[in-house]
Amino acid sequence: MTTHKNEQFSLYWSIALTLLFLLLGLGAGYMIITSMAATTYVQEINQQLYGDVAEHLVKETQPLKQGQVDTAATHDIMHSMMVINPSLEVYLLDPNGQIIDYVVPYSEVKLDRVDLEPVHQFLESESAHMIVGDDPKLPGTKNIFSAAPIYENDELSGYAYVILAGAPQVAVTSDLRKHYIMCLGGRLFYLILAAALLIGLFAFWQLTKNLRRIVKVVKRFQEGDYEARISRQEQGNLAILGNTFNEMAAKVTESIEQLKSVDRLRQELIANVSHDLRTPLAIMQGYVETLQMKQDEITPEQRKKYLQTIMNSSERLSHLIAQLFEYSKLEADQIVPEKEPFLLQELCQDIVFKYQVLAKEKAITLDWQASRDLPMVFADIGLVERVLQNLLDNALKHTPANGKVSVLLENSEKGVRVSVADSGPGIPVEQQAHIFERYRQLENKKTSRSAGSGLGLAIVKKILEIHQSTIQVRNREQSGAEFFFQLPLAVG
Repeated sequence: MTTHKNEQFSLYWSIALTLLFLLLGLGAGYMIITSMAATTYVQEINQQLYGDVAEHLVKETQPLKQGQVDTAATHDIMHSMMVINPSLEVYLLDPNGQIIDYVVPYSEVKLDRVDLEPVHQFLESESAHMIVGDDPKLPGTKNIFSAAPIYENDELSGYAYVILAGAPQVAVTSDLRKHYIMCLGGRLFYLILAAALLIGLFAFWQLTKNLRRIVKVVKRFQEGDYEARISRQEQGNLAILGNTFNEMAAKVTESIEQLKSVDRLRQELIANVSHDLRTPLAIMQGYVETLQMKQDEITPEQRKKYLQTIMNSSERLSHLIAQLFEYSKLEADQIVPEKEPFLLQELCQDIVFKYQVLAKEKAITLDWQASRDLPMVFADIGLVERVLQNLLDNALKHTPANGKVSVLLENSEKGVRVSVADSGPGIPVEQQAHIFERYRQLENKKTSRSAGSGLGLAIVKKILEIHQSTIQVRNREQSGAEFFFQLPLAVG
């Protein structure tokens, strides 16, 4: 029980820690995204505020005269602008983007030219959308800028290209960003940690509360309380899990009851079969002992009679064992029907002819009838023959002397209907639903239907099931019982 509780709490803390790390990860992502957004926001503001610097530069001085840089005038105004805003970096470009002059503090220019596509985009754009271009001091990076065309005699002679966020501003911004992240991160870390613990402990305590209830029910079921079920109140927000367990428990309980029922029936079978096996064996043993003990006293006629009795008991024993093997194969699905089209009336005629001798010995009339032009059926000939034999054995066994057994074949909507009727005492209605059950032995003194292993009719039922058919029984109006079934027609 202690181990069980430890497992529950282990699951609880595992889920809580997972949520904690998830929130920390989201917090870190939030800080990074916020920092990047803040940087972009500052750059957009700078570009909006100082986006016309290059235009003022061109208006205040003529940077290019006859294609040449007016160094003195240009550098003076460039320096004046950089005194006001030290982060500015000023470049003069020719019409192809080649850098022809610049005023840049602190570091060297590493690019010879600037891509003019962002410049043209900047000059043509009327929106507040941020546009970045090449940073000549930092190859491979983009930076905000201001640009303006330079004209001489109405002809384009170059561009003024001003980087608005130079190295000093980048350094200051980077330091401020780190400080911002540290401040925000430190506060956010403790906030998220506290929130994650509180939310995780509360939320998952509620979640695992229902889980603990379910586990208790499962434990009861495991310990043998097969009536244990998870109520709606115990399911909570785990209704799917609770319903699944209830369905599983119902199926397990049903399977257990079926196994118990089968076990009881098997015990009945063992008792019945033991009786049926013991009877012919006892008879055989008794007559063999008599023959051994009274060899000189027994007449030839008596010896012949004793040997015939032993033979009959041996045949009965062999028949019973054969039935046991046959039914066990059918029950284990080891017999696969080899279906083929054939005329049922021809098979029935042969079987009835073979049983005429046995019927005459018992003074029973055995006949059969078939409708004209019966179509062919599609089934396993050998298995259908076994069905008819078992039904005839059963009918002759329970029909008294001077009685009658009849076989009738006729057309039906779904195939050919076969019925075997006798003039015996019939079967009580309350027992008709059970006579085909496996391992079932029915005893009823009023019907005089003798006890036995009950495998004959069970074999009939099993054979017809693998032919997708069913065996049925009813009492006749006059007297006796009628067994009937249908076989499917052959197609084509």
